[in-house]
Amino acid sequence: MSLRLASSSERALPRIARLVAGIWLLGFIAWGQQSTSSWQEDVRRCAEAHDWDAAMSIVDREIARSPNDMDVRAWRAKVLTWSGKLADAEIEYHEILTLAPNDADDWMGLATVYSREGRAQDALRALDRAVALDPKRADLRIARAGALRALGAREDAKLEFNRALDLDPMNAEGRKGLLSLRGEPRQELRVGVNTDLFNFADANQDEGISLISHWTSRWSSSVAADGYHWGDTNAEKFVASLTARLLGQGALTIGGAAAHDNGVIPKDEAFFGYDHGFRLPRAKFVRGLEIVYGQHWYWYTTARILTINEMALLYLPRDWIWSLGLTEARSHFSGTGVDWQPSGMTRLAFPITNWEGHRLGGNLFFAVGTENFAQVDQIGEFSSQTYGGGLRLQLTARQDITGFAAYQRRSQDRTESSFGFTYGIRF
Repeated sequence: MSLRLASSSERALPRIARLVAGIWLLGFIAWGQQSTSSWQEDVRRCAEAHDWDAAMSIVDREIARSPNDMDVRAWRAKVLTWSGKLADAEIEYHEILTLAPNDADDWMGLATVYSREGRAQDALRALDRAVALDPKRADLRIARAGALRALGAREDAKLEFNRALDLDPMNAEGRKGLLSLRGEPRQELRVGVNTDLFNFADANQDEGISLISHWTSRWSSSVAADGYHWGDTNAEKFVASLTARLLGQGALTIGGAAAHDNGVIPKDEAFFGYDHGFRLPRAKFVRGLEIVYGQHWYWYTTARILTINEMALLYLPRDWIWSLGLTEARSHFSGTGVDWQPSGMTRLAFPITNWEGHRLGGNLFFAVGTENFAQVDQIGEFSSQTYGGGLRLQLTARQDITGFAAYQRRSQDRTESSFGFTYGIRF
């Protein structure tokens, strides 16, 4: 009897040992999963607190444990992106994608870096690769739609948002994206009046109306009609222009004007301009730069004028904008030779206050030798300094009023005081 009991105990021991070992193994696996989940949550908590050093130390510790784990390396790239170290994040993503080029999440992460650097075209190419790898992911489609929208390709963005909703009909980001493409005004109507007061002549007055039409994401046009009153002399002018937005390469504008001049304003005009903006994500003081170049021809009854205009706009923190412009004017009067005259201006625009959806902004400017060549009294042999400023009140999302005032001191003790306002509505 005792022998049989001993034999049963001996048979039970291996079973108990296997059971204990299994429980221990399951506990170890659960601990490992909890540990993995824990460090990722710790990184997120540090990121939410903007404690980037702590977040990076956690990630670097995990990389030391698993140096060949590309998922851990991807977390390092995320932390670099979140902390604003975009150049380092870009390098990290490139190294990851060299070793593991078929991960759609890493391509989307690289696209995020490009987007924050202002490289919208590169971001789109990275998202093209991500979507090609996993075309049935709605989040990738939405990210690609956002890149297309940033490039001004609104119709393509709309198509991509719809594809995302086909994959996930309840996706809130997709619905929000479609709404962002709807209802935006395509027309802008502006009316305005200006008055010029002189200490050596009668006052000048002019008024105008313009319509800017955005036909597609890349094409827009502008038409305007202006009336001038110089003493007892009246004149009228019609202006038209066409603008093409080149995908990721700025905008090109060409146009012209014809007038019933009465010897007061140019009889004909022609002009073109090129505008290109750049984001500067690594610069601490200047967030963006915009370069504008243009040429304008004026044909008066008694003179021909060519102006070459260059302007740089610096986008500063807190929505301040500093503009610097230079104009070279080539004048040729009947019976005289050709003469070149330089002039320059600087302008600082800034926000003033916001309240209940309204925004008020202002600007100050100073110009030396600057003429606008819109009227005969603005050309010829004189020097000038102009001081001025303006205000812009955003009444609603679609309506605004702008006003300005300026004082110009000319040679020969002549002065000019100008003021005016415009009202704009978008529909």
